[in-house]
Amino acid sequence: MTAIKHALQRDIFTPNDERLLSIVNVCKAGKKKRNCFLCATVTTERPVQVNVVKVKKSDKGDFYKRQTAWALRDLAVVDAKDAVKESPEFDLHFDKVYKWVASSTVEKNTFISCIWKLNQRYLRKKIDFINVSSQLLEESVPSGENQSVAGGDEEAVDEYQELNAREEQDIEIMMEGCEYAISNAEAFAEKLSRELQVLDGANIQSIMASEKQVNILMKLLDEALKEVDQIELKLSSYEEMLQSVKDQMDQISESNHLIHLSNTNNVKLLSEIEFLVNHMDLAKGHIKALQEGDLTSSRGIEACTNAADALLQCMNVALRPGHDMLHAVKQQQQRFSDLREQFARRLASHLNSVFVQQGHDQSSTLAQHSAELTLPNHHPFHRDLLRYAKLMEWLKNTDYGKYEGLTKNYMDYLSRLYEREIKDFFEVAKIKMTGTTREGKKFATLPRKESAVKQETESLHGSSGKLTGSTSSLNKLSVQSSGNRRSQSSSLLDMGNMSASDLDVADRTKFDKIFEQVLSELEPLCLAEQDFISKFFKLQQHQSTSGAATNEVEEMDGVALSRSYTSGVPQTVSSEKDMIRQMMTKIFRCIEPELNNLIALGDKIDSFNSLYMLVKMSHHVWTAQNVDPASFLSTTLGNVLVTVKRNFDKCISNQMKQMDEVKISKKSKVGILPFVAEFEEFAALAESIFKNAERRGDLDKAYIKLIRAVFVSVEKVANESQKTPRDVVMMENFHHIFATLSRLKISCLEAEKKEAKQKYTDHLQSYVIYSLGQPLEKLNHFFEGVEARVAQGIREEEVSYQLAFNKQELRKVIKEYPGKEVKKGLDNLYKKVDKHLCEEENLLQVVWHSMQDEFIRQYKHFEGLIARCYPGSGITMEFTIQDILDYCSSIAQSH
Repeated sequence: MTAIKHALQRDIFTPNDERLLSIVNVCKAGKKKRNCFLCATVTTERPVQVNVVKVKKSDKGDFYKRQTAWALRDLAVVDAKDAVKESPEFDLHFDKVYKWVASSTVEKNTFISCIWKLNQRYLRKKIDFINVSSQLLEESVPSGENQSVAGGDEEAVDEYQELNAREEQDIEIMMEGCEYAISNAEAFAEKLSRELQVLDGANIQSIMASEKQVNILMKLLDEALKEVDQIELKLSSYEEMLQSVKDQMDQISESNHLIHLSNTNNVKLLSEIEFLVNHMDLAKGHIKALQEGDLTSSRGIEACTNAADALLQCMNVALRPGHDMLHAVKQQQQRFSDLREQFARRLASHLNSVFVQQGHDQSSTLAQHSAELTLPNHHPFHRDLLRYAKLMEWLKNTDYGKYEGLTKNYMDYLSRLYEREIKDFFEVAKIKMTGTTREGKKFATLPRKESAVKQETESLHGSSGKLTGSTSSLNKLSVQSSGNRRSQSSSLLDMGNMSASDLDVADRTKFDKIFEQVLSELEPLCLAEQDFISKFFKLQQHQSTSGAATNEVEEMDGVALSRSYTSGVPQTVSSEKDMIRQMMTKIFRCIEPELNNLIALGDKIDSFNSLYMLVKMSHHVWTAQNVDPASFLSTTLGNVLVTVKRNFDKCISNQMKQMDEVKISKKSKVGILPFVAEFEEFAALAESIFKNAERRGDLDKAYIKLIRAVFVSVEKVANESQKTPRDVVMMENFHHIFATLSRLKISCLEAEKKEAKQKYTDHLQSYVIYSLGQPLEKLNHFFEGVEARVAQGIREEEVSYQLAFNKQELRKVIKEYPGKEVKKGLDNLYKKVDKHLCEEENLLQVVWHSMQDEFIRQYKHFEGLIARCYPGSGITMEFTIQDILDYCSSIAQSH
């Protein structure tokens, strides 16, 4: 068993850092005996883990393998079966009960005793031991092959030391030299004991033999101690000599330290003085420029700018700790403050004078522009003022109160100046607009021909408004918008009021150019002023690249307005952008009301003006938003665009209202309804106007509303018509609508086009069927009665036996419609249809051909009924299909 234990320790447990404490050879109870080993082990590393491991010998070789392992803490009960009688059986209760039979009672008791001690040491008596002898648990296990492992006290478990590789190799060599090392362990142990005794004796003799050498060594040690004492005496004398030298060196070192400290202080003092002199000394030339510098010449402005920068550097120098307590520094700082205050006051006074002078100079030029539709150019004034931009930045950083005062004064002076200029400009525009319509034909109702529209489009195509400017924002706008501006005609097609007016081409072209010129003059004016404000007042109007800007589109009354949201940009950028917008709003506060008044005038002149004003204004808003969505120009034009969009919606609503209120004459035929013709004109003109426009979606929505209103109104008029049959009104008007939509190819009205075609077809067929019943009325009634009898269940060949429908009655009815009578009836029908239909739509031949086909179809139907219901009677109609064709052709040619 010892050899097996050694082999298990070496092959299985040592590689897993475990020590084998006890082993028992067992087999499962009640089954075929297949021996295995239960081993109690502990880990060599802390915390110690105690396990019960099942080890099984391999079937294919002479080696062992680890099969199952249970943690000892999972063991609940150890059942020895019988505490009185010795029995090899025992049970271990883990997750289930395992029943074992040991190879001997001694091995069983040894293993249970080891488990009990491990329980006492590591698990604090957690395991229950039942049917176990108390003597076994209290006393040590008798001496045997396992006593060295499990029978010792608790310390023996911890003091066990594993053999290293060298010791294992030596033991194996010894065992190989002895033949009975394994077979007779006791004899091998006695042999080793005898050899150990022999070695101990040899060691003792060797120690006793070395006594003489020990005495000699002790003598040498005594002599060495005497030499050490002499050396210590000499070292003491040397130390006394060196002590005096040390005192002298300390004095010298202290003196040198004081000298070095004095030099260091002098260097630092010189550095501080140089710092103050270099950073807080302002040149006399700068002082003179600040006090007396010329602020009117470019040279003087440059000198004042350099002096102001130098003063700002001196005032903003970062003083070191303690500098502010020096009297000279305080005096210099006070001097700088006085210079700053004096120059700031002089600069503010001069700029205020410049602002006032500009108002007078610009007022003198208003008379030159009073008769022209142009705005005065402020570029020379901006150019002169930009020379002071750096001084304004200095004033902003040093005296923000005076900077704000200048900003307020500039807004006050410029707002009054711009208000006069813009109001005069809009007065000229209004005069020119009203002049265009004064000579026009305001209430002409002549329809516009398609050729005239085409000619007008060609004459107006290609002209475009072009923005120019001297500032960076203006150039940016010009570059971005030039491509789109060239592609869109600045002169929109003239438009007639759908209910009343039809302006001359020249007048509409003039009106269009005036509106475009107004917008083209306002845009560069606003952009130039905004760019000047940003540069002159040093306000940042564009976001820095460190911030990520996102645009969000908000729709108000169908008008897309852009708002800008910024993330990661300093708050000062947002506040400065707001300040620019506030200044622009105050300076140009009259632009939006004047634009709204001009739009109201245009809408009053002709409600259709809102269409091309919508296109123009949308294009300018789109261009402005591409430059800066949050700018004053973008916001103002966006607000005005809302008004234009509302006027456009109002125009569409008025047209729909006029459709609802339309009245037709009860004495004349209806023909093509006025609002149907006006929709055609509106659609043709709108398609020309909105070509390549950004607001196509608004027109599509208006199309849907108008066409649905047209459909409803046509049906309403058709139902109320007394002179013209309902089917004729529906047929002619829906044919006209279908032809219009097919020609214009409006994509959003494809469904309505199909619906118009279907209504036209349905009402054409209905009118044809209704009209054909009148020329052969008796014959129709007779065959309707025949079909009714057949429908009631009478066989077709038996109908001739009915009194009312016999052969004689049939011949009588047929005789009433000879060929001459039929031709006369068709001629009357043609005249009646001609009276019903209007000349504009030219549907007479189409309707007549459909009636001819329907008449032939009914003729064939009558012939079929005669053949089926009156077989063999020889009864036929008194005219043939060829006669019908000849009659219809002759009637059509004669008219």
